Amino acid sequence: MRRGLAVLLLAALAACAPLPPGQGRGALWQPSPNFDQRRPNFVILHQTTNDNAAKALATLTDPERRVSAHYLIGRDGALMQLVDEAARAWHAGESWWGGLTDLNSASIGIELDNTGDEAFAEAQIVALLSLLDELRTRYSIPAANYLAHGDVAPERKVDPSRLFPWQRLAAHGFGLWCEMPPPVAPPGFDVMLGLQALGYDIAAPAAARAAFRRHFAASDADVELAPDEQALLFCLLQKKVARE
Repeated sequence: MRRGLAVLLLAALAACAPLPPGQGRGALWQPSPNFDQRRPNFVILHQTTNDNAAKALATLTDPERRVSAHYLIGRDGALMQLVDEAARAWHAGESWWGGLTDLNSASIGIELDNTGDEAFAEAQIVALLSLLDELRTRYSIPAANYLAHGDVAPERKVDPSRLFPWQRLAAHGFGLWCEMPPPVAPPGFDVMLGLQALGYDIAAPAAARAAFRRHFAASDADVELAPDEQALLFCLLQKKVARE
């Protein structure tokens, strides 16, 4: 009788206890050793639009602002880590790339302290390249997956600015690049389908064109792509396919 009451009491206590994180209600917990941490597959680069790192840090650590990044790099090259790489930082927001709609869950976010109207400091870029090399070693992130915030949210964001040295990063294997002038695009080349194949959300064509130019041509124009820009897009698509 006493044993029966004890079993009933334990069952009642178990029913009142909170579920372990990630456990389905009513599921019997049978732990398996066959798992690992989620692995980020993208790096998203941002600029803070602040005039000093202290202001950016205050924003990125303010509970009410609900925005963060895994890393913040100051103009002097100082590297600060704000969120564990295994955790989901809140940096990309509403985003889209190659059909993915939640880049926060698949990426490392890096903020570069920069107003958006200035060149990126040499010490900052040196620190960034060193960090990117570490991330590539840890996660084997593909070259094509080093992106701008403006690439994944072209209707909302324009960072990093057209002054960011994407060519320099690509020379180290972080991002795609084509030297100008590339071979001409084939007859009938569809620019919008090309942008979509590269990864852009083409729901807003002008925004997609502007984001493409900002990243690969150091321009913010959103008009139709000229023949040399179409050739650039076609070249980048070929490089992306070759690296997949």
